[in-house]
Amino acid sequence: MATNIEPRAAQNDGSPPPPVRTRRSALKVLGAGGATVLVAATGVVSYRAFDNGVLDAGSGAPYDAWSHWQEDDSPVGAVGAAILAANPHNTQPWRFHVTTTSVDVFADPARDMPFVDPLRREHHVGLGCAVENLVLALVARGFRPTVSLMPDPADQSHVASLALAPAPASTSPLHDAIGARHSNRGPYLARNIPAAVLDELTAHVADLAGIGTRWFTSAEEKAALSAVIIAATEAFIADPQQSQEAFGWFRNSRDDIDQHRDGPTLDAQGLSPVTLTLAKLLPASSRTAGDAFWLDQTRTVHTATAAAYGVITVADTDDPATRLTAGRALQRIHLAATSLGLGLQHMNQITERIDRERRQGVPATFEPRLRNLLAQPGRQPLVTFRLGYPVRAARPSPRRPLAAVIR
Repeated sequence: MATNIEPRAAQNDGSPPPPVRTRRSALKVLGAGGATVLVAATGVVSYRAFDNGVLDAGSGAPYDAWSHWQEDDSPVGAVGAAILAANPHNTQPWRFHVTTTSVDVFADPARDMPFVDPLRREHHVGLGCAVENLVLALVARGFRPTVSLMPDPADQSHVASLALAPAPASTSPLHDAIGARHSNRGPYLARNIPAAVLDELTAHVADLAGIGTRWFTSAEEKAALSAVIIAATEAFIADPQQSQEAFGWFRNSRDDIDQHRDGPTLDAQGLSPVTLTLAKLLPASSRTAGDAFWLDQTRTVHTATAAAYGVITVADTDDPATRLTAGRALQRIHLAATSLGLGLQHMNQITERIDRERRQGVPATFEPRLRNLLAQPGRQPLVTFRLGYPVRAARPSPRRPLAAVIR
């Protein structure tokens, strides 16, 4: 997906050719007021603007699910809400089977990430997020769902079965936030989150057995966890297989988005409007340049502006049903945070490195560091996220249509 740019020929007067800038190198000059000059000098603004969706960001068929998720009152309509759930690297690892009396949720093994998520931890958590959205949407449509996790021991891809019974329709702030929930990867304000707000978020998952939430709020705690997150990011991009697999899911252009309707995009990176426009107009970055930019954002934006970190803890991170339940908890927290005006970003680098080291059979470096920070004997960290009051609203990610996920 990266574009290789060849050096331009030397000028007739013998002077050296002007530098060719990629997205990452050009972004560095924004603070010096260079964006306008660079954009005007490309000579291909109109084409790049069209090709990369500068003028139609977040609109069109790949984004229709975000605006139509409440229009259908049937169980199929509830699946339209389920596909808006948080999920790892926007792989959307789900399939659904719908009848008038049940909805079944299946994992889609074609959407595994064997190097980034080798033990399928995030895969199951994302499916649990979808189950939670599905439950909220079914209740709002006049159904009482009874949820069974991992209902078929002979089919590990069958992750949930929801039996439906008629009931009075009921909505909640969590349900109403489904269409507004997005991962906010931008900067957060230098503003603490009141303890009462964190307690409110925790209260939303109190009924989910076996799920705990550990908050990191002091400057010392945040600095310690930030250091591990940065180290894990460095290890991730130094691992060619993890780096290449993650880059393969990135959708660099509007054509990519229209074709795949999944994966991370420039629009969802939390960039300022000027920076985002410039990034779309310039040639695509290489994998290594993209990795370097991600590491820089992790250091200077993600960890530097986190008002708090949260870690969802469980007794056994390897149990699929526990992972699914934790995914339901994560989705509730994200929806509740959205309803309270908070931004939330999943920070998966540490656990991705923990599982990668386990799969490779090498000495553990990140598991003991995170366990020591957690300081909760008998509890294991499953997922990590950051919270804060966002500087700017998050943009939506593309979603595949219902026809692609209902079997």
